[in-house]
Amino acid sequence: MRIGIIGGSGFYQMEGLTDIEKTEVETPFGKPSDALILGNLDGKPVVFLPRHGIGHRLLPSDINVRANIYALKSLGVEWLISVSAVGSLRQDIEPRHFVVPDQLYDHTKDRKSTFFGDGITAHVSLAHPFCPQLRDLLSAGATEVGAVVHNGGTYICMEGPAFSTQAESELYRRFGFDIIGMTAAPEAKLAREAEICYAVLACSTDYDCWHPDHDNVTTEMILDNVRANVETSKKAVRAAVAKIPDAQRTCACATALQYAIATHPDEIPTAKRHQLKFLLDKYLA
Repeated sequence: MRIGIIGGSGFYQMEGLTDIEKTEVETPFGKPSDALILGNLDGKPVVFLPRHGIGHRLLPSDINVRANIYALKSLGVEWLISVSAVGSLRQDIEPRHFVVPDQLYDHTKDRKSTFFGDGITAHVSLAHPFCPQLRDLLSAGATEVGAVVHNGGTYICMEGPAFSTQAESELYRRFGFDIIGMTAAPEAKLAREAEICYAVLACSTDYDCWHPDHDNVTTEMILDNVRANVETSKKAVRAAVAKIPDAQRTCACATALQYAIATHPDEIPTAKRHQLKFLLDKYLA
């Protein structure tokens, strides 16, 4: 069992890793964002992947999330911590605060968010898109290192790469969303299909553009706050990793596909079985 860490904006490496091995992984869905870094973090086996690639080369819409999640699954990842920069839609979630959301609204338009299709149908449950157990561990880890943490909230995932208009931002607030980002929706859906426990440490960088004193969100402003958040988020992730139990998982994430596959096994194309072997062998072998 390995623990996966996906680093977001500014989070391109994980300090503290020992016994480091860099590996290029080819998947049936193409290449991940970058090479995956395997190592040990305080005695725990870890795989680290920079979401946007080293040097931040990939737009949110250009990230091959299927390849990222499939590569992590193929390396034995069962727990996955995602670090993500977000905008705040609430006055009390200030820039440089942290949020561990418990709900998700997908407002993307052009993302690949399922491994299925091409002759096989599956419908996983996503009522609770983030693993409750991992959320608790992540919130506890962030609190332990002194971060201001908001435990719970709804993350709206927009397409990007442009930031919101004021009209959009005001609408999202009226809908009751708490934070806004560009990456969590496809990751959460694909992690659930891969039966990986997934949670997000969302790092607030700005007030989007709804706030009268912060109505002009710029990349410079966000990057300044990203840099301030990165060191805290690394410490929070390290503290959370230390809390992840070695015992077999008991949450629903671990068996998300058990009753989700609607296609009769005899009707699943051989090529698709092979493509999804790390997901399907458990149930179809």
